[in-house]
Amino acid sequence: MTATEAMPASQSPASHEALLRVSDIRLSFGGVKALDGPSLQIRKGEVCGLIGPNGAGKTTLFNCISRLYQPDSGSITLGDVDLLHVRTDQISRHGIARTFQNVGLFPSMTVLENVMTGAYHRTRAGFWASGLGLPKVRSQEVRELEKAREILDELGLASVSSSYPAGLPYGTLKRVELARALMSEPQLLMLDEPANGLIHEEVMELAALIKRLSRERSFAVLLVEHHMAMVMSVSDFVVVLNFGRVIAEGLPADVRANPAVIEAYLGGEQ
Repeated sequence: MTATEAMPASQSPASHEALLRVSDIRLSFGGVKALDGPSLQIRKGEVCGLIGPNGAGKTTLFNCISRLYQPDSGSITLGDVDLLHVRTDQISRHGIARTFQNVGLFPSMTVLENVMTGAYHRTRAGFWASGLGLPKVRSQEVRELEKAREILDELGLASVSSSYPAGLPYGTLKRVELARALMSEPQLLMLDEPANGLIHEEVMELAALIKRLSRERSFAVLLVEHHMAMVMSVSDFVVVLNFGRVIAEGLPADVRANPAVIEAYLGGEQ
């Protein structure tokens, strides 16, 4: 079964069409092929796990989709938007939110204020007009504030909304980052090793939360992760890269048992 064939049973026929389409992406650095034609598709409400050994091209592909890199050839579309013609600073306006391996919260802002920054791309006037105290801007800020508090409550973070990041548990900070990403109302949520630094119980709680939110809010998730228990539990399908190429794709159990994957990435672990 391919990535495009693996569809969650919870999805309706109307959602069969892929949201994200990545086709034949190629990128070289100084003559070295970082990506050699990988393709994948993700529908709304699906979680795609992207795995592979170090140097396989996972982060490079991730960076092409989020517009940090410009591929040499290939295509990347989100809905009817050609992402390769979207500026990096405009990517969130097209429904893409991304988290990074290391927590990137603003230490001088409270948890609530950090989450509020996720809505910045929706404010027509930005911080300049906000500073002027214009009525329309104040009204919009009130709506965004209510939404941020609802998200914090949903993620079990209401009790730390007025706290600053310093001193909060690492697992809590990861959820704050997720809350900030949700604040942007993403169509595609890109997660770069969200399990990094978490203990096993926190990892599995986060996996369950991500899967539930993707279903309930109907956004697609592209997950790059080395924690195999998380990948196999949260992913609807898995794409495996090695040397910039797709060597396997399909349901988690099938990918885990694939001899090419075992040899390239999982070793003898079953």
